[in-house]
Amino acid sequence: MEVATRISRAKYDIFRWRYELSVPKKLALALGMACLIGLVAQIRIIIPWSPVPVTGQTFAVLLAGVLLGRWWGGASLAIYAGLGAAGVPWFAGLSSGLGYLAGPTGGYIIGFILAALFLGHLTDTYIRSRSFLSMLVLMLLANFILIYVPGLLQLGLWLNLVKGETVAFTTLLGIGALPFVAGDITKAVLAAAIARGVTPKLAYNGEVDKGK
Repeated sequence: MEVATRISRAKYDIFRWRYELSVPKKLALALGMACLIGLVAQIRIIIPWSPVPVTGQTFAVLLAGVLLGRWWGGASLAIYAGLGAAGVPWFAGLSSGLGYLAGPTGGYIIGFILAALFLGHLTDTYIRSRSFLSMLVLMLLANFILIYVPGLLQLGLWLNLVKGETVAFTTLLGIGALPFVAGDITKAVLAAAIARGVTPKLAYNGEVDKGK
């Protein structure tokens, strides 16, 4: 019982600490998370019929908002996208540049920012969001709506404007969504389990459901 109490207190102290950090220190944490995302982006499996590879990015993206909070999870992905566009070779396959963001996978990277902002906001705002089931549902929503929708929109535009191919919606799903569903669900389950384990179940910044 004493060990459990100490662990619970440690989680509270860590999240309270990161919430109260100065802006430069939060920027440093966001940059560190961007580096981690750049590292896992190199875990890559090429799909022969799709210009979109399977990568480890989504797992880190889903945790970024949880670990860094309301704005800084999204900031870490904005740093990742911005520095990658500026030439830091940490997109999948050690790629970089504005051309990569304008390519078939650029929409998914924009979706990463939205997903991290969404999860960070809910993690910081609602204690109840930190249970395994709640976090899993939120991560699946973030993945399949906030990441997939801009990803598929840009992929469809890229195929039409660059490749000169007008593809049906079902074909687009087969290229840019269906091959990744099983892996993304698995990554969401793992990320939700980690989020459940590391987040405090006590209010650390005046959550709206405190005491409920």
